[in-house]
Amino acid sequence: MLLNSNEEQPVQRQSVIVCTEKNAILSTARYSEYAFADAGSNHSHAYLRPSVAEFLRPLHAGSRILDLGCGNGSLIAQFADCGFELHGIDSSQSGIRNARQHWRSVTFHLADVSAQMPPELPAGHFDAVICTEVIEHIFEPRKLVENAYLLLKPGGRILITTPYHGYWKNLAMALAGRMDGHFTALWDFGHIKFWSRKTLTVLLKDGDFRNLRFSGVGRLPGFWKSMVVQGQKPA
Repeated sequence: MLLNSNEEQPVQRQSVIVCTEKNAILSTARYSEYAFADAGSNHSHAYLRPSVAEFLRPLHAGSRILDLGCGNGSLIAQFADCGFELHGIDSSQSGIRNARQHWRSVTFHLADVSAQMPPELPAGHFDAVICTEVIEHIFEPRKLVENAYLLLKPGGRILITTPYHGYWKNLAMALAGRMDGHFTALWDFGHIKFWSRKTLTVLLKDGDFRNLRFSGVGRLPGFWKSMVVQGQKPA
């Protein structure tokens, strides 16, 4: 099986780095944020959206949903017709600016997902939190998990996705000579944490989440593009 490492690596073109993930464009002259050129959907939404939709399906109309690390809001906005109260939070000024301009049915907040939450997001406010392809970018992921736990109601549920790393996929990339591309050190604001099922389990259990459920999406089993974990805050 040929693994395409370009799905997660930047491409250097003159004075900009174009990141395929979340339509990000970063100026090499100003490293200030993970920037967004527009409000378009990312290619990963094609294989992540079904898992998010299944996760949200049991919730009733009026449930409060938070996208923790929403970027330009293009994923959470896809559920605007479900009757939920939708919120998104991200530290990217360009991401939130694009989100507010294009997705008027969602309330967006400009704040760091691993820092203190803004006062308009009180503790115990949300029925569900989603966090897709974000935790691999975070220096202090425990603080992100702490915030998710704080913001959820008792019994509230969390869904996290992150690129999958496992023995067979890593072996295939090594044999194909694609390790430098996949684990590139040249992507500013790129992936700095490479999660496995074991490490993500430890992170969420340490954060007091229970009833963890894992699945994989994209490609064949063992070669998944991303892994999906669901958990629950104790009631």
